[in-house]
Amino acid sequence: MARSRARGGLLFGVGALVTAIGVGLLPHLFAGSVAIVTVLSIVAVLGGVALVILGTRAILRGSGRFVRVAGIGGAIVMVAVVTWLVAPPVAATNVPATEITATPADVGLDHEDLTLTTSDGVDLAAWFVPGTNGAGVVVAHGAGSTRSDVLEQSAALAEAGYSVLLVDARGHGGSDGTAMDFGWYGDADLAAAVDLLATRVDPDRIGVVGFSMGGEEAIGAAAADGRIRAVVAEGATGRQADDKAWYSEVYGWRGWLQEQLEKVQFGVADLLTDASPPTPLRAAVEATDAHVLLITAGGVEDEGHAASRMRDAAADRVTVWEVEGAGHTGGYERDADEWRRRVVAFLDDQLR
Repeated sequence: MARSRARGGLLFGVGALVTAIGVGLLPHLFAGSVAIVTVLSIVAVLGGVALVILGTRAILRGSGRFVRVAGIGGAIVMVAVVTWLVAPPVAATNVPATEITATPADVGLDHEDLTLTTSDGVDLAAWFVPGTNGAGVVVAHGAGSTRSDVLEQSAALAEAGYSVLLVDARGHGGSDGTAMDFGWYGDADLAAAVDLLATRVDPDRIGVVGFSMGGEEAIGAAAADGRIRAVVAEGATGRQADDKAWYSEVYGWRGWLQEQLEKVQFGVADLLTDASPPTPLRAAVEATDAHVLLITAGGVEDEGHAASRMRDAAADRVTVWEVEGAGHTGGYERDADEWRRRVVAFLDDQLR
């Protein structure tokens, strides 16, 4: 009986891990990809669940009814925890292909197609929209999207006179390289963008406007590159465990427990990518001299907590604007005129 239960435990453990990996690969299925990874995701989920069932049955064989019921409930919880820890980093390091769906011409902007090369030799696709005021802004999109998804905001900046450089993060859109949707390659990608922009505009008047992953990358890049004088980050919450340190302050012991799980989750991510964990957002805000405008969604509580923690690190340089009723990175969609007014005013003030 003991040997049978030991085998059952092994089956259960392997099944839980395989299930979690399969769930992490499912975005390929939802993206309509026909690549082998799509098949693997389905096989992994079905096979993993089968192993979990076989393992659970072996472990509980011969037990009483109460023990079986409790054991099944515990098995479900354990599989859920393993999936929560493993699936997100698997998804972040195995990103489905994303495609360019529109160009600056579709929003009435003249532009130049460019290719940037990062310090580690990755070619990034970009569009450059010339401006009139001598200052320039890099626009960084969010995870699982491309520069096509930030065209409207870029148009608003161009209309205000800014030269705008829209860049596909590595592994996204037209860029080469392997995508990492926690944004751990952001410093290298944005450094290449600033290198190019500094040859087209006044190098002392450069800012970065980023959304979600792009916003987090913008904050981190500003700490590493003193040429970035202003950052607008919308929907920035966190890209490593230290960014979630506010959980325990807000939620007590439950928050502390979640912080420990986050450490494991990002530790798994570190094993799955060649990228190094980036500077925590609060530390990056402290390390840079740039002024930062954080735009948070009124409908996403975590964004407000994360922004407050960053603002506390440098209250004289960090401004927070909460867009009431907005969803994640939905500030422009919620109120385009107010977004344009606030963002342009901030950039004008810092990059004049």
